[in-house]
Amino acid sequence: MEEIVRGVKTFQEHGYTERKALFKELANGQNPEVLFITCSDSRIDPNLLTNAEPGDLFICRNAGNVVPPHSNVTGGMTASIEFAVSILGVQHIVICGHTDCGAMRAVIDPAGLDSVPHVKNWLGHCRAAGEIVKAKYGKLQPQHMNDVIEANVVMQMQHLRTHPAVAVQLAQKAISLHGWVYDIKSGDVKVYNDNADTFLSLEEAYPEFINK
Repeated sequence: MEEIVRGVKTFQEHGYTERKALFKELANGQNPEVLFITCSDSRIDPNLLTNAEPGDLFICRNAGNVVPPHSNVTGGMTASIEFAVSILGVQHIVICGHTDCGAMRAVIDPAGLDSVPHVKNWLGHCRAAGEIVKAKYGKLQPQHMNDVIEANVVMQMQHLRTHPAVAVQLAQKAISLHGWVYDIKSGDVKVYNDNADTFLSLEEAYPEFINK
């Protein structure tokens, strides 16, 4: 905790001062272009990964980068998605999974989850991803981790489409969905291509931005 407190002081003395004009502008409101949904894993830093400034990303984090299918039961993710899309008017939604994901490891081997019943119930939203990979290989084992991580990102994108606020904007072609997998070790990002039903490199997925 000492390092965290000292970090706040460093931010106040340096980081804040360097961006004082930006924070003055942000004090009156936010206008992010992107809703970034990712895992709670401490190794994932959305702003660091995207080189984004404060105010650029509206970030939602939870174990397994889960988007529960829409229901009449209000939850934090459902409310945050509705707010980001309907009030803030984000134009893009990124669902970002990552390598070595503990949540996906639990999907593969749920033994021991009985002691954490809320975690077990939450990861039920990822069950279909595990079943898809199991059907592909005939079994589900630790070496299938990357397949489960990718399948989960695709599954959460499908869940996202069930949210009315998102569905309306998709119908009007006013919003775009993006599925990413971040490799912690290499820094690489793979991007889901819906037409090819596969993950491409960042360069292959966004040539119009990379080669600009």
